[in-house]
Amino acid sequence: MVHGIGTDICDIRRIAATFERQGDRFAERVLGDAELAVWRARSARWPKRGLRYLATRFSAKEAFSKAIGLGMRMPMAWRLCEILNEPSGKPRIVLHDPLRSWFEAQGLTAHVTVTDETDYAASFVVVEKKNP
Repeated sequence: MVHGIGTDICDIRRIAATFERQGDRFAERVLGDAELAVWRARSARWPKRGLRYLATRFSAKEAFSKAIGLGMRMPMAWRLCEILNEPSGKPRIVLHDPLRSWFEAQGLTAHVTVTDETDYAASFVVVEKKNP
């Protein structure tokens, strides 16, 4: 059964402006450890690709927070929710405690998709509640 749906669109230029003001602190506040490693590698090779990665992750976390119905309040927090990729490239949501424990106690599972184009990043999340 569908528990919630969340979508978000993010202007990559806005993320770039925030990054220019705050530098790495912005990425370190939004990205989890595994995401930070990917972001640093992509940014080193191609800075614009790094910004797009940051924007898609920002967007996906916003969409996830909407789908679970909490918004950005505990136990939801930026670094407790990571959007990582399977070897095939498929994005997946990886949660860390206390968000993971809360999510599992609710009997929820989540699906995410992300995309980006020149100026925008967008995400869509569907959260399902397992049958009792």
